[in-house]
Amino acid sequence: MPTDSQYILERIKQGCVMLTDDEFFIDRLVKYFGNGRIRWHVEFRGHRVELTTGQLKKQPTFRRKILEQAGVLPPQRAGANYRRWALDLRKNAIELPWRDRPVDVDFAIDGLTSHGDERWTVEYKGKAIKFTTTKLRRQVSFRKRMLAKAKVLPPRLDPVAYRKWVDWLIQNAAEAAPQAGDALMTEKSWLDDLPELAGWQNGDSPTS
Repeated sequence: MPTDSQYILERIKQGCVMLTDDEFFIDRLVKYFGNGRIRWHVEFRGHRVELTTGQLKKQPTFRRKILEQAGVLPPQRAGANYRRWALDLRKNAIELPWRDRPVDVDFAIDGLTSHGDERWTVEYKGKAIKFTTTKLRRQVSFRKRMLAKAKVLPPRLDPVAYRKWVDWLIQNAAEAAPQAGDALMTEKSWLDDLPELAGWQNGDSPTS
């Protein structure tokens, strides 16, 4: 396996985009703590790069991870300059509990339930997230809603792969059991319609 420096040199030869100091600005750094571990998420131009503390401290590894996942190469800084920059970055990080971190790896929902009328519920670790068919079939909407409601960001799939995954979910979805309240409302509505169906108008009694 190539070292970080070798990998970077290879990508440079292939014409990867190299950024300068005045071009490289991360959107934010989030520190996820708890569960006996710390992870840092660098958010940069719509990408989220996960790093350990050691990876963040080592400039070659930091540059490689950004290059791999965001497609651009951060500027090379002098050793002391990079250490100061990385330290300032960590000091100003946003701190969030580990359980709230977005997770891409090994993402799996517990189940999908159909409620009819193009309404669905995605079950994920005790949470029930409601979707319409449209939002379920649009990957951007699905990922955005899962992040907002369940604090988890599903992996980004190839569009064709995502459609196949959703189709499989829909084909294997469970049917929601009818609620007692729904049954009563249905029966009541049907009984309320009887006079009109029978030709009775405005509460008039039927003629003999």
